Amino acid sequence: MSDKKESKDVQAIRMYRNFGVIAHIDAGKTTFSERILYITGKSHKIGEVHEGAATMDYLEEERKRGITITSAATTCYWRNHRMSLIDTPGHVDFTAEVERSLRVLDGAVGVFCAVAGVQPQSETVWRQANRYKVPRVAFVNKMDRTGADFYKAVESMKTRLHANPVPLVMPIGKEKSFQGVVDLVNMVSCIWSEDDAREMTVGEIPAELMAEAKKRREVMVEAVAECHDAVLEKFIEGQEISKEEIMMAIRKGALDMKITPVFCGSAFKDKGVQNVLDAIVDYLPCPIDRPPLEGFNPDKDEKVARPLLPDQPFAGLVFKTISDPNGDLTFVRVYTGEMTAGERYYNGRTRKYERIGRLVRMHAAQREPIDIARAGDIVAAIGIKESITGDTLSTKEHPVVYEAMAFPDTVISMSIEPESGGDRDKLGEVLGKLVREDPTFKASTDPQTSQTVISGMGELHLEVKCNMIMNDYKIPVKVGRPKVAYKMTLKGPKTVEARHIKQSGGSGQFAVARVKFSTDPEVESLKFIDGVKGGSVPREYIPAVEAGIENAVKGGGRIGFPYVKIVAELYDGQAHDVDSNAMAFETAGVLAFRMASENNSLLLEPIMKIEIEAPEDKTGDVIGDLSSRRGLVEEMITKPGGISAVTGKVPLAEMFQYSTRLRSMTQGRGTYTMEPSSYEPVPPNIAEKVLTDNSK
Repeated sequence: MSDKKESKDVQAIRMYRNFGVIAHIDAGKTTFSERILYITGKSHKIGEVHEGAATMDYLEEERKRGITITSAATTCYWRNHRMSLIDTPGHVDFTAEVERSLRVLDGAVGVFCAVAGVQPQSETVWRQANRYKVPRVAFVNKMDRTGADFYKAVESMKTRLHANPVPLVMPIGKEKSFQGVVDLVNMVSCIWSEDDAREMTVGEIPAELMAEAKKRREVMVEAVAECHDAVLEKFIEGQEISKEEIMMAIRKGALDMKITPVFCGSAFKDKGVQNVLDAIVDYLPCPIDRPPLEGFNPDKDEKVARPLLPDQPFAGLVFKTISDPNGDLTFVRVYTGEMTAGERYYNGRTRKYERIGRLVRMHAAQREPIDIARAGDIVAAIGIKESITGDTLSTKEHPVVYEAMAFPDTVISMSIEPESGGDRDKLGEVLGKLVREDPTFKASTDPQTSQTVISGMGELHLEVKCNMIMNDYKIPVKVGRPKVAYKMTLKGPKTVEARHIKQSGGSGQFAVARVKFSTDPEVESLKFIDGVKGGSVPREYIPAVEAGIENAVKGGGRIGFPYVKIVAELYDGQAHDVDSNAMAFETAGVLAFRMASENNSLLLEPIMKIEIEAPEDKTGDVIGDLSSRRGLVEEMITKPGGISAVTGKVPLAEMFQYSTRLRSMTQGRGTYTMEPSSYEPVPPNIAEKVLTDNSK
């Protein structure tokens, strides 16, 4: 490829911005996304969330509830830059949607409520963005609401997110009198028209605000200068720093994740969205600003890192699948090379080829056919059969596998069965589709009762799935009461000798495994240590012992709750020249764990982090009720408008139907959010009841 052609490709990629909108539920993400579509001319009518008409909330369940459930992708243009936007859910039950979106995005806009500041789910999505090293800008929304406080919201970003927010604007007016901002980079005022906020008047800063604006600009320049050596040098020497140098320092600071540029406005009133669009172009990365993605070659097991350019061999990551009657949609982020409709690509995990039937660019539920997708593109492919979320597609000549996404364990389950026996196969098929779509949704058959059990991230998650089965797939179902996903661990260390010996004529079974069991909070499920010295257990049988212990740990013994945090060290054993085999040692492994766990098991339950907002005069009732649910209050803060926010931890088992109870305690004015925090031991009296109920 010639240098001229390459530079043209690079220039094209520099005009791409792949970003997501992330926030707590009800901070205004979807409203903000709708305004971007309207202001960029992608849609000619604003879709309002409260009217159930938002473009990005296209599922029936989303429109009925007024919340985002599945991340929706679209493409629009601003200042000749092509923007791929993904609007993500804010509810913790749908956290997998945020996880997989952030995995493939280059940048993000964090939306915060000017009244509430940083809320619990804001912390979760911020941590996810930190994990994937996604540069961000922040937008403090709802500046026109009573109790809005821009600087308090910025301060909460420092204390709760441990971020380094740098305001690039200063609000003019507050609450009902909020009318515009001072742009601290250009030192001009931006006042929005009351008739049409897309009309923005840029002018001089009002005289009464000039002194404060200069002070805030100085603070901003000092913060961004530290991100760029040349600019810092000029700042220390007291030299004049140009607007271009300030923007260069802001961009470098944002890309290095040293700072988060902060803007403010009211998305519902169209105020402030243009400033954020400019910031996305100026300060968020294009695909080639990101470091090369590291993967490995599955054939040679060696590292692979390529520049994210179209002249490289093709590689793309599957990050989402949607079941569709006209052919499943598989969303792919193209990292290198080109992906062409009609071609076959190699999946390093399944070691099989996938043929791309058609390629489309998505606009929420609408599709725009394309022939080729290039490095930096986010597209959907039709025709992919076996690739699932986290798989990498590449060429067979240059295979690569990128790191897949990690999703949290399910915390709640319930039984489901069709009302009509004739729908059983149909339900199985639909559950298979839903499981393939959503990595945090599981379906299995209980071996003891033969019931179908579905598991997910919360009551709302499972409720939405059941409604989809009934409304979208027209299968009437009956569901059982939700159940908590308990786990178990060992109370303490135990050393056992497991003897599996059967010798009754002919070839027998002989295996002796001596194993030390202990626990480690850092271990997810099982850590197996091979400590055999001197060949007392032949090398070929050691993996069989590990497999036996692993099966027993995951199977959960007679109660069926899986064990976690287990460390097993096989340190000695015995084998027989004739009667020993892999099956005998695997059985010995199962037996060893049974012996270690007998009368030595501890039941663990999911503990949720909770934040409840309620009127101040109802706080005592809320705290009392939380204590009766074995909850622990950690903090209570007063918010504007006579509202108290109570944060704490509470067992999930005590929180079923909590929304109804909270509504009745607070005359419908209380709200709460929960997210999984940890697994903790269940008090002995409750553990005994749980184990008795489940052993029945």
